[in-house]
Amino acid sequence: MQSHDVTGSNTQKIAQLFPNCVTERLGKDGKPELAIDFEKLQAELSNEIIAEGEERYQFTWPDKRAAVRLANTPTTMTLRPCREESVDFDNTQNLYIEGDNLDVLKVLRETYLGKVKMIYIDPPYNTGNDFVYNDDFAQGKNDFEQSSGLFDEEGNQTIDPMQRNTESNGRFHTDWLNMIYPRLKVARDLLSEDGVIFISIDDNEERNLKNICDEVFGNSNFIAMLPTVMNLKGNQDEYAFAGTHEYTCVYTKNKELKSFGYFDIDESDDEFSSWENDEIGYYKKGANLKSTGVNAPREKRPNLFFPIYINGDSFSLDYFEGATEILPITDGKEMSWRWSKDKFNNEKHNVIISNENGKISLYKKQRPALGELPTKKPKTLFYKPEYSSGNGTAQVKELFGEKIFSNPKPFDLVKDFIKVGTNNDAIILDFFSGSATTAHAVMKLNAEDGGNRKFIMVQLPEKTDEKSEAYKAGYKNICEIGKERIRRAGAQIVGAQRAASAGNTSNDLFNNADAARNVPTVDVGFRVLKLDSSNMEDVYYTPQDFDAQSLFNENVKADRTNEDLLFQVMLNLGIELSAKIESKQIAGKEVHFVDDNYLVACFDRDVNESTITEIAKLQPIYFVMRDASAANDNVIDNFEQIFKHYSPETVCRII
Repeated sequence: MQSHDVTGSNTQKIAQLFPNCVTERLGKDGKPELAIDFEKLQAELSNEIIAEGEERYQFTWPDKRAAVRLANTPTTMTLRPCREESVDFDNTQNLYIEGDNLDVLKVLRETYLGKVKMIYIDPPYNTGNDFVYNDDFAQGKNDFEQSSGLFDEEGNQTIDPMQRNTESNGRFHTDWLNMIYPRLKVARDLLSEDGVIFISIDDNEERNLKNICDEVFGNSNFIAMLPTVMNLKGNQDEYAFAGTHEYTCVYTKNKELKSFGYFDIDESDDEFSSWENDEIGYYKKGANLKSTGVNAPREKRPNLFFPIYINGDSFSLDYFEGATEILPITDGKEMSWRWSKDKFNNEKHNVIISNENGKISLYKKQRPALGELPTKKPKTLFYKPEYSSGNGTAQVKELFGEKIFSNPKPFDLVKDFIKVGTNNDAIILDFFSGSATTAHAVMKLNAEDGGNRKFIMVQLPEKTDEKSEAYKAGYKNICEIGKERIRRAGAQIVGAQRAASAGNTSNDLFNNADAARNVPTVDVGFRVLKLDSSNMEDVYYTPQDFDAQSLFNENVKADRTNEDLLFQVMLNLGIELSAKIESKQIAGKEVHFVDDNYLVACFDRDVNESTITEIAKLQPIYFVMRDASAANDNVIDNFEQIFKHYSPETVCRII
């Protein structure tokens, strides 16, 4: 009935390694619980224990311990599906989740543990304002000033007020760190071992973000801090220097397992001129085929020392009239070829003959994969004209007809991060979704390269300002903007594909009712899920507050639907929330099938033995029903026997 207990799990792991370091104590409820004896654990891990107050390298801030505890604390929240706000609910593999992202990440932690290939986030920048993500441990102004040394015991200010910068003082750094730390800590668990995270940030917290990521992901998994040019003209409002860039912080979960992609080089690229074309495809000059390494002398590799006969662009291993004989000789030293005679014969189409000032050399043709464009490794200075922050605003305005979101990232930037960071079948998570740029980028890239990437967007339903254009246009919170952007972007992408296939350049098909359906190449749908309290009544969590009679009351909240319960069961069983769901009638009752027969669930009332028997004959992996679903006590009594007879391997559960 709650998310994974990380602290309890870690205690169990320590108990396996160092059983003498685990003891029992009375918990807050007066019941025995396992606890760590940290003095014994320190003794097991080090010959010398670091004394309290001893100087050492560390990164800390007020309430850091509380932030760590918050990341490990389980949640009882759940996710409720919302069909009416979704697009193509039954077929899509994409998710849009409304709610505080920390609780959402905790709810997702077990189901998506190690499954997310890439995370991109553009978190709130520290502008010196309080955050809407106001977690329980966040300090108020007064609390911070009492613990920060800004005032003495009598309340007198100890720091010159002229030196205090309200945009960068400790409280706002502390608030930001306490906001981002637990979210990154939980998000790391969702990343696959070869997963990668890209984080957009500006100067105010760039250093602190790097320190946090070193702690959460490990310094050895740091990839790059990419200066990302967002405004080539420069922001003239900034002091001393006109700012042109932000940063993108890149870390992997395990650097040894991660490989990164490359950018295509097309005719608009300056580097395209170094590539040529032949009957096979693109190529450029690669390695010299005359080997000059320490193991290359003729006496060490005599079978690789032989003449090659050349005339213009033609060569042969046999002499022909007019040909010039060349040997692998460098400055009078007899070396060797990199290739054998057989390989030279088989690879004739991959040899470049160079004649510069009468000096003839042979080179290998370096080629991209067959049929693909040439590629190049991305540079640490991330810049394209398309990355301009103005483009992000223009892209949203194009979809909505007006400016309803401030400073969204351009989808071209996020699209390039996805190209570099993932394969064509990845799950991509953005838990600061904003205007849903990442979802737009995923759909756009899938349309371009035929990929099957899936997105999970998470966004707090933060209210829009009543004076804003978004509010006036009818969007009362950011989630409404994000969902509508995905709908419109999806329709535009599908329309462009249809127009292209029909030879029509127009892609303005948003008003076409079929625009987002029946498209085999691009999934432009999404399931909307909303964070809410548990589907179960509080008796599950605070039994001491209930008397004997109330324990027999309905255990599921009155406002919860069968589909609400189904998604909670999917979370409990670790089934992805994008799994295929079908509903059928069996013996007059609605029965849900998830991933065919992997999970079968029935939450209707008055379920009798006939329904149970028909379901058991289907031999599902899991079967789940409500306690209140049984028509009578005989159904509960016969429940296990029916499954033992027809499907003994099925795991049966009653909620």
